[in-house]
Amino acid sequence: MDPRQRRQPQFPNRAYELNEETPVYVISVAAQLSGLHPQTLRQYDRLGLVSPDRTAGRGRRYSARDIELLRTVQQLSQDEGINLAGIKRIIELEHQVAALQARVAELSSAVEGAAVAMQQREAQVHASYRRDLVPYQDVQQASALVVWRPKRSSE
Repeated sequence: MDPRQRRQPQFPNRAYELNEETPVYVISVAAQLSGLHPQTLRQYDRLGLVSPDRTAGRGRRYSARDIELLRTVQQLSQDEGINLAGIKRIIELEHQVAALQARVAELSSAVEGAAVAMQQREAQVHASYRRDLVPYQDVQQASALVVWRPKRSSE
C-alpha cells in the first residue's frame, strides 16, 4: 500500500490532538523558546500580560500562542520602547478587535441567510401568481381604430 494513501489514525475524543492553544510547555521551556527569563514570565503573568493555563498543582503551562505573545511583548518593550501598561492595553485592544471581527463575520452570515430566505419567499410569491391574466398595455387612441360588429343571428 502506498504510504500516501494511508489514513490518519482516528481518535474518538481527539484528546491527543495538539494545536496552538494546547498548553504543553512548562515555564523553563517557555522561557527558552521566548528568549526571556522565567522570572520575567512570572512577572508578565502577575501583570496579566500573558496568562498561561494552570495544572492541578498550580504549575504554569504555556501554549504556542502564549509563546508568540511573549515574543510580541518582548519586541514591543525592547524594540518599540512601549511600557508594560501600554503593551497590556495594546493586547486588550487586539483581543477586542478580534472579537469584533468575529461578530461582524457572524452578522454578515446572518444577513446573507436572511437575504437567501427573502429571495426564496419572493420566488414563492411569484410562483403563486395566476397565469391566466394578461398584462395590459395602454394603446394610443389615435394610432388604431377597431370596428367590431356582432354577427346577427338572422343572417
